[in-house]
This record gives sequence, structure tokens and C-alpha cells, in this order.
Amino acid sequence: MSDIKPRILPLPRAEWTDDAREVFAFWGEPNAWEEGSKTNIISVMGNHPPLGKAYNAWSKHLLMENTLSTRFLELIILRVAWRVKSFYEWHNHVGYGLNAGLTLEEIAAIRDYPKGGAWSEVDKVVLRSVDELIDDGNLSDATWDTLGKFFDKHQKMHLIFSIGHYVMTSWVLAVMGVQIEGGADQIGFDLKTKSGKIPGKTYKPGETEDWVDTRGY
Repeated sequence: MSDIKPRILPLPRAEWTDDAREVFAFWGEPNAWEEGSKTNIISVMGNHPPLGKAYNAWSKHLLMENTLSTRFLELIILRVAWRVKSFYEWHNHVGYGLNAGLTLEEIAAIRDYPKGGAWSEVDKVVLRSVDELIDDGNLSDATWDTLGKFFDKHQKMHLIFSIGHYVMTSWVLAVMGVQIEGGADQIGFDLKTKSGKIPGKTYKPGETEDWVDTRGY
């Protein structure tokens, strides 16, 4: 489990402006305008409302309007989280990945890739794309050509941008010292929770009426 020292704290209530409240309330979290967001990265982004609002809009596009399937997006995010050792992203997206149809065994295989996992050719090329972009800053011609067998132009663009976005987000979380939310049953890279419970599904904003409750904080 992580022990992260915060460098930029959530915006103090005395400094909340309407612009900051827009950042807090963007994702539809109940009472966020009045009470602030319980999501730490959003509370921290309230320190810089113009940046926070732009970040929210861009993040929502990639998370909710991606032309890649949710399953492929979660393959990307979880692989990025492991490669850059982002405890925050790993913790939050294990539940999203389970909701997208991945099993805990598959999530462990994402972490351990290329070892293990009964991956299809398309799964392998998605995971390989993450590794090549992190390691080389580019995709090989062979990987690009293989992507073309399965994805159209828009999907390939989304794949590249999604990898870059989640690497950037992981940097932001690490450098600013954004902590996993208090009360959350933190999921480690070993897929064990702090409480010892088996990780379960969580839902994206607005996906279900009780999407907030599934986060456990």
C-alpha cells in the first residue's frame, strides 16, 4: 500500500469560489457544489479552477465518450497504472475494470504482462502499445499495422491520447501527492484490499443511481 506525502492539499473551504465549486460539481457528485467533492483529485484541482475545468472536460471525454470499448480502455489504464506505479489510478480502476468484464485473474495478468494471461491478438497489441509508448515514446510500425487490423482511425487516435492522458494524470497524482480517499478500502498492486475483502465492481459517474456508494467513501 502507498504512503504518499501531499504537496498540494485540497482547496480549503474558506477559498472556495463559484469557479472552484464548478470543478467540484462537474461529475454530478451529490451535494458537491455545497459540500465539495469527496474525490481527492477533484478537490485538489479546485486550487486552479481554469485548469480544473479543462481537465474535467477532457477527462470526461476520454472516460465516457471514448470510441474504444470500455474493456480496452481499462486494459490501457490498468497497464499504465502498473507501469508508472500509480496506486491511485490502480485502486480506482480495478473496480471499473471488473465492471467492464475483466476478472481479477485478468487484471493480475495485465500487471504481469507479457507473462501469463490468455490474451487475444488485439488484447496483446493494446497492452504492447502502452509499453512501447512509455518505453520508446512511439509505436513500432509492426504495432501500428496490427492496431489497424482491429481499430479504425478514430479508435487509434483515442488509444494514443488515452495512454498519454493516463500517464499524465499519474504524474500529476504522484507529484502533487494526491492520496487515496479516506474511507476507501485501498486495493494494492497485489489485488488485496486493506480490509482483506475481495475487490468488487465500481461504477463511473452517472452510470448507476448509486454510483457514488460503490466507491466506499
